[in-house]
Amino acid sequence: MSVTKAIASPAKFLVQANALKDLSVHGKAYGNKAYLICDSFIVSRVQEKALPGFLNEQRAELAVFGGQCSDSEINKHVDAACDFDYIVGIGGGKTLDTAKATAHYLAKPVLILPTLASTDAPCTAISVIYNDDDTFNRYLFLAKNPDVVLADTQILAEEPPRFFAAGVGDGLATYFEARACFAAQRDNLILGNDSKMLKPTLIGFTIAQTCYETIRKYAAQAAYAVQNKVITAALENTIEATIYMSAVGAESGGCAAAHAIHNGMTLVHDLHGAQHGEKVIFGLFTQLVMEAAPMQEIEEIVDIAIAVGLPLTLEDLGLKTFNEEEWRQVAEVACDKNDTMHNMPFTVTPELVYDAIIATNAMLHAFKKEKQLS
Repeated sequence: MSVTKAIASPAKFLVQANALKDLSVHGKAYGNKAYLICDSFIVSRVQEKALPGFLNEQRAELAVFGGQCSDSEINKHVDAACDFDYIVGIGGGKTLDTAKATAHYLAKPVLILPTLASTDAPCTAISVIYNDDDTFNRYLFLAKNPDVVLADTQILAEEPPRFFAAGVGDGLATYFEARACFAAQRDNLILGNDSKMLKPTLIGFTIAQTCYETIRKYAAQAAYAVQNKVITAALENTIEATIYMSAVGAESGGCAAAHAIHNGMTLVHDLHGAQHGEKVIFGLFTQLVMEAAPMQEIEEIVDIAIAVGLPLTLEDLGLKTFNEEEWRQVAEVACDKNDTMHNMPFTVTPELVYDAIIATNAMLHAFKKEKQLS
């Protein structure tokens, strides 16, 4: 039986310093009335830099994101934005996912301006929906990828180093999850549940591979730029990897165990303060343990994680007490039939995941001791 292979990406991706001030220029092609969903911390900057560009017939309305990409938050913006020509998301991953979902339900164009290079949210046709208590609900698969993604390097250079590191963590998983999917010719994420015949392409896998190579070459150096809030070539390269390559590589190459384990980890209350990419990198190490990957490969990723300041162990992520019953539930949720664990090229059971989590945490503690980390 023949299969269809596919790749998806934003229509436009721009890497530019001070792109915020050109928001109205990029939006004009999509209409005159813009509905902006913004994180609270960026509101004053948007008012100062972006809104003055909406002149004459152009106008913009600014709405502050409520803090959770939930059905109730999305519905609030759908009701408020129905008379606008296009939607703009400015902020972190949950803000951007809310903006994309709002545009999806209204069948309107969406422009994305990330303030953090910490997740794949800016470029994908996927919104991760959470419950109001911050537990994972579902993936919402959207009709299309964003129309424009503006990576403002000035804003991204000023992000807290922790968020930059979280983006590196998320990006590190891209290649290894795509590798698993490609080896087994499992489904990628294009069109979600309707994509059972859409398989990874060579270009999708190659982008995922280039994402890892770029992070390996430049992320450690880029971390110094972020620590000092300056723009360097290494930072620009890493931004391209963590925002664009990571997203296109994941969506077109497919996700596997690392993200499924992340979704299970959202059940652990102690970890609610951990960033998406911080949990994903632990999920990646667990996937590699499940695969019996070479220790040299694992150690290379550990070195990158340490260089950019990522947490390693569950205790680093905030775990105070290990509760076996709780973590067996994490393993059960990670193996949900609707999640991406089934993309692994071998049968995965909750017991296998639980055992791998225990072994992974012990391994990472050993790495910390070996490298004399406190």
